[in-house]
Amino acid sequence: MQSYDLIVVGGGIGGSALAAVMAEAGRSVLLLEQSEVYEDKVRGEWIAPWGVAEVHRLGLYDLLLDAGGHHITRHVTFDESIDPSAAEARALPLSIFREGVPGPLCLRHPLHCQTLFDAAKAAGATALRGVIVGAVEPGGRPRVVYEHDGQVHEATARLLVGADGRASQVRQAVGIAINQDKPHHWFGGLLVKDVLGWDPQLQAIGTEGDFGFLAFPQGGGMVRVYGGYALDQAQRFKGPDGARRFLDAFDLGCSPANRCLTAGAPAGPLFSYVNADSWTDEPYRQGVVLVGDAAGWNDPIIGLGLSITYRDVRIVSELLKATDNWEQLDFEPYGTERAERMRRLRFAAKLQAAIDMEFGEEARARRRRHFERAAADPSLKMHSLAVMAGPEAAPAEIFTEAHRARVLED
Repeated sequence: MQSYDLIVVGGGIGGSALAAVMAEAGRSVLLLEQSEVYEDKVRGEWIAPWGVAEVHRLGLYDLLLDAGGHHITRHVTFDESIDPSAAEARALPLSIFREGVPGPLCLRHPLHCQTLFDAAKAAGATALRGVIVGAVEPGGRPRVVYEHDGQVHEATARLLVGADGRASQVRQAVGIAINQDKPHHWFGGLLVKDVLGWDPQLQAIGTEGDFGFLAFPQGGGMVRVYGGYALDQAQRFKGPDGARRFLDAFDLGCSPANRCLTAGAPAGPLFSYVNADSWTDEPYRQGVVLVGDAAGWNDPIIGLGLSITYRDVRIVSELLKATDNWEQLDFEPYGTERAERMRRLRFAAKLQAAIDMEFGEEARARRRRHFERAAADPSLKMHSLAVMAGPEAAPAEIFTEAHRARVLED
């Protein structure tokens, strides 16, 4: 029977980051990852400025930058109701949200995962790939049974961390329920290569007709693009030529530079999924704590999966490093902070989706009025402060139904 301070199930970004930080702090860590090769999952490549601040606090920033991390410094919102030149003239500098952070940080998901997994191993963690976890037992001394290289092993630890994603085996094993909102729209993602002419420092969002787009340059002529479309169009981009048709949908008059995207070539899979929020009321049990998507995730319309995960890792690692008496460690402060964080971000995502990812004449007219009103009253855009600067950066009254009604004129 193997014994560790910490067993981390899931060697993605959250699990590997936590394993690296705790191993560096001198704790014995077993990190178990099912995949043998990290694949493009069309998520997890953009860290908001507040998330970059969390990366700094964890001591992982230089590691990600050396691995190819790419900062974006400007944002433009395009729309069919706005002249493109007027939209570009209102470009938002992204260095304003966190001191010392030039803007969001992008790093391709497979490389991001591998970089952190390697860092955990270098820090002294026992980091294994190709693992099949068979049994998970919570309690005062949690136990995991797993198979690796054809051999069955058992391990116990002072604490078990579930960092195994949306379908978390650990979450299910310990009986933590997941809450889910009603889906809002479809959201597809694709990596594009050979993109010439797109400003590598510029991220953009825009809506025209029945399609909403987002674009985040990754450096080296690569851009990750996302497209939103109505729930009743599930088959819109199905089929062998779906990726090409999806990319062609970005040819929108409201953003002439999108032609740089459509002239590129698909460089990875096209995945579409419904946009919705999921969350846990209490992401911990005796001997077990959840981080990242295992503990619930935000609607990807605002792209905060990595920022949420890095804050999870920072808070949990600080609690663990503050004491050696883990048997009496109370994760309630983490659960309380995370619940309010996710509530605020859930509100911001719903509001952003209502503005950017609803289609038809009524939605078009509402967007036009919103842009006009927000130009005179910036408080109508305060929910976006939570996205870029952090959910605690906006006043509490922003996350109320009264504010939502004011923004959407309901």
